[in-house]
Amino acid sequence: MDFIGTWHIYEMGMWDEDYFNMEVQAYIEIESNNRGDFQFGLVAGGLSGRVVDDVDLEGKKRFEFTWSGNDECDPASGSGWVRFTEPNILEGEFRIHDGDDSTFLAKRA
Repeated sequence: MDFIGTWHIYEMGMWDEDYFNMEVQAYIEIESNNRGDFQFGLVAGGLSGRVVDDVDLEGKKRFEFTWSGNDECDPASGSGWVRFTEPNILEGEFRIHDGDDSTFLAKRA
């Protein structure tokens, strides 16, 4: 399965749609060079990652990443991951270093 593309976030465990879509349609974009960017609510940044085997899920692939950017104009960083639940649906998690973390669902744009 190909993680490359733009994915619209439509559900987050920690925040409601009014927050995560407040400035733009929340998204995560993954490019062919394993870099990309994202924004949800007032959190935005660039990411860098790689595809790994997810041994907890019977060898399925997962894209793991670290990111740096900002949270309400303050410098922020963290990590996260995504994996397929269906051909055009991702589930994943964003973690903010020394802050919140949230699961999310996204569909291919």
